[in-house]
Amino acid sequence: MSERIDVGTANDEKAESLKTVGWVSYVLHLIVAVAAVIPGAQVGAGVLIVALVIDLVKKGEAEGSWQASHFSWRIRTVIWAGVLYAVTFPLFLLLYLPGAIAWAVISAWFLYRIIKGMVAMNASRAMPD
Repeated sequence: MSERIDVGTANDEKAESLKTVGWVSYVLHLIVAVAAVIPGAQVGAGVLIVALVIDLVKKGEAEGSWQASHFSWRIRTVIWAGVLYAVTFPLFLLLYLPGAIAWAVISAWFLYRIIKGMVAMNASRAMPD
C-alpha cells in the first residue's frame, strides 16, 4: 500500500501556518505601535524585538509566496522606524518639543504601516515592494 501525499494540502497548510505567524507578528507590532502613540503607554522594545526575530527567522519559509512581501514589509518598517528614531534622538537633547513632535510623527507612520499591512494580510494580498 503506497502513501499518497497531497501537495496542494501541504502547500495550503504551510500557507496557513505562515499566515498565523504573520498575524502573531502583526499583533506584536500593533501593540508596540499603539503604545507608541499613547503617551505613557510604552510596552518596551522587547516586544518589537521578538516580532522582528520572528520575521527574520520565518521570512525564508515564505519565499515565492505573497506572504514574503509581508515579512519584508514588517522588517523594513522596524528598521526604518529605528533609524528615524535614532536620527531624531538628538532633537531631545536640544529641545524637548522638536524631538517629541518628530517621534510622534514617526510613531504615527509606524502605526499606519502596521495597519495597512494587516488590512492587506486579511485580504490575502501582497504588500508593495
